[in-house]
Amino acid sequence: MSQTIAFLPPRADVLSQRARIIADLADLLPEGGLVHEARELVPFETDAYVAYRQLPLAVALPRTTQEVSAVLEYCNRHGIPVVPRGAGTSLCGGAIPQPDAVVLGLSRMSAILDVDLENRVARVQAGVTNLSISETVGPEGFFYAPDPSSQLACTIGGNIGMNSGGAHCLKYGVTTNNLLGVTMVLMDGTVITLGGSHLDAAGYDLLGLVCGSEGQLGVVTEATVRILAKAEGARPVLFGFATSREAGACVADVIGAGIIPVAIEFMDKQAIEICEAFAKAGYPLYVGALLIIEVEGSDAEMEAMLAAIVAIARRHGVMTVRESQSATEAALIWKGRKSAFGATGRIADYICMDGTVPLGKLSYVLQRTGEICTGLGLRVANVFHAGDGNMHPLILFDANDPAEAAKAEQAGNEILKVCVDVGGCLTGEHGVGIEKRDLMRFQFSDTDLAQQMAVRYAFDADWLLNPSKVFPLDGRPDA
Repeated sequence: MSQTIAFLPPRADVLSQRARIIADLADLLPEGGLVHEARELVPFETDAYVAYRQLPLAVALPRTTQEVSAVLEYCNRHGIPVVPRGAGTSLCGGAIPQPDAVVLGLSRMSAILDVDLENRVARVQAGVTNLSISETVGPEGFFYAPDPSSQLACTIGGNIGMNSGGAHCLKYGVTTNNLLGVTMVLMDGTVITLGGSHLDAAGYDLLGLVCGSEGQLGVVTEATVRILAKAEGARPVLFGFATSREAGACVADVIGAGIIPVAIEFMDKQAIEICEAFAKAGYPLYVGALLIIEVEGSDAEMEAMLAAIVAIARRHGVMTVRESQSATEAALIWKGRKSAFGATGRIADYICMDGTVPLGKLSYVLQRTGEICTGLGLRVANVFHAGDGNMHPLILFDANDPAEAAKAEQAGNEILKVCVDVGGCLTGEHGVGIEKRDLMRFQFSDTDLAQQMAVRYAFDADWLLNPSKVFPLDGRPDA
């Protein structure tokens, strides 16, 4: 697939000065803070979107906001592109470097700086993993709500860049709904603070602008996030249906009835078989589609909500309903779902799409997804956040077969166009990166894109931060 991905031409003046740049950056960072030998750069040549690989000029690994500021100020002064990077779990190529770029890795900024249980906030460095926040506050009865499948590895800085969500975003929202403030360094090295430890900060909502900006407006080094009290109880339930159409219609009717479970996750037959083989979660293999619906609250609240959901499911011909009977069984149910991407990678290469559609169109888009992939001779496994219509079809292919890889990319593009056609959008939580960059014109007019690029230009006039991402290359003001 990499042959179709275009990047801005590398800056010859930067490449010719590589030795000097490396020496200068090494002086700005503590010992061991700069990676520049070719073999040591290999782990940074790509992210979880492995269609393209490119060694960067160097990798800076700061430990403080001040060190991030020094690196950015230097790179800005010398016209050196910078690619911010968290854990490299981006599925859209958001952290893939170019040969003239310095990767700014924040993995060493991994401290939880302060936890305020009384006000239910935590202040963390950008390299803190998503899950570690919940692990830290869990013994006190609290948790951090956004829970992407990669939460064991993905970092808060990356979550902010892509506005990540997760299975429980249906009730608790995505990153932007749980973010109160950030410390961010602009491309010229200026350090700014947006928001704080309280709701509804004064002035323009620049925090909302930064969340989801994919590292193109500045580099977040610290974040203040909401932590929530754990519910009294939680119970995931498996609902098996004969077809994906029936499962999708059930989801639409549950939400349409005003019922908001904490999560509704969908798997089709291909995904069920893949996840069950890996996790041994007890998923029913005789159904064509599976919903994991989790409810929470007191026993009485959960029973009432489940009764209403079961009644709706029966109207759609549900074949099996199985409640988890223990914490161990509940953990297994979620292990299967959260292992879906890794489990799929055991059997084939895949592209994971990220379109979002209105709930009433779920069944139709699932049908079209199958038709598109079958028409191109490809298999697809559907596993996604059904409650908010955030679809994740996994298109299976052989990366060693260029023709099949091209078909997989074609299928992904066609599926995303279907999502937009029915009133949805190109991405729900993975971001645009390079994967969907050239599809932006399918969703946005030239006027729309010009407004978005004007905002990006206001923060970074020379387009040095995370270049070649998000916007079509020929639409840049300086293209």
